[in-house]
Amino acid sequence: MERILVTGGAGFIGSAVVRHLVGKGVRVVNVDKLTYAGNLDSLLSVAEAPNYRFCQADIGDVPRILSLMAEEQVDAVMNLAAESHVDRSIDGPGVFVETNVVGTFRLLNAALAYWRGLDPKRQERFRFHQISTDEVYGDLPYDDGIFTEETPYAPSSPYSASKAAADHFARAWHETYGLPVVLSNCSNNYGPFHFPEKLVPLTIINAIEGKALPVYGRGENVRDWLHVEDHARALELVVTRGAVGESYNVGGRAERTNLQVVEAICDLLDERRPLPGGERRRSLITFVADRPGHDRRYAIDPTKIERDLGWKARESFESGLAKTVDWFLDNEQWWRPIREQRYAGDRLGSL
Repeated sequence: MERILVTGGAGFIGSAVVRHLVGKGVRVVNVDKLTYAGNLDSLLSVAEAPNYRFCQADIGDVPRILSLMAEEQVDAVMNLAAESHVDRSIDGPGVFVETNVVGTFRLLNAALAYWRGLDPKRQERFRFHQISTDEVYGDLPYDDGIFTEETPYAPSSPYSASKAAADHFARAWHETYGLPVVLSNCSNNYGPFHFPEKLVPLTIINAIEGKALPVYGRGENVRDWLHVEDHARALELVVTRGAVGESYNVGGRAERTNLQVVEAICDLLDERRPLPGGERRRSLITFVADRPGHDRRYAIDPTKIERDLGWKARESFESGLAKTVDWFLDNEQWWRPIREQRYAGDRLGSL
């Protein structure tokens, strides 16, 4: 594929996908509304590339999106535009419905109209890639089970319900209208350029500053962790080689409790930048009241994408987390303005 329209390309995962594709020589049209979590500073390394274009637009603006698709003659759409923070979805679910459900519905309509106007050869090549989350599957017992592509959807939060609805719309547009759709569901991402309200970046930044490290409940909730650059490679494979109508689970085979994640960050920072007086950062961990509907455990089985598309995670949790901590230590100029001007840092990370 030579030309791909990426929605939400100024966000955390979206910007990793854009950087990856531009680096591979793909023409990328990045469409982002630039809400609070969108940050063009995450794309400075590709901003002047001849095969990159940024357009500030809403995915719900069908005429604008359709015009962009036609102007750029795109071969695929990768939909990463989404509200994604669970705590925010509990406080105000309306924007999650508007962006994740209605926005996806309108984007699908734009893609369908564009696809219908292509010649048969290009119709066969075109793909609409719906990028989703493992949270649509609900949760698992602490000691048993794993999410596969056949696991029924059972979302627990307004966020995961909105993503589940978007996935269902994408599947329906394939089954009803023939739109060539592929889907993927990922586990928890982490890595560079991660917005500082999520668990890993919030913990890193608070720990750098010697502030309290809040952990929900007793920190027993389990997540599978996936480095964002491994995820970007997986998404390229799904959109270019994935079978139409199929979904692919992308996970890092790296289950950790939230407490283990926070403790690992503490230990890495103690090695790299000790606190004055030699205080250990684990002493900053503070257990707080659990949030409503907090899923116990997510675990992804990535066997299908490994077997069918030849993908494997390159980063272990230990190597990826060490690189992430080092990135935040070396790039304060990226996260400090967000911390001070756009986000107060008083929310808990998405767990």
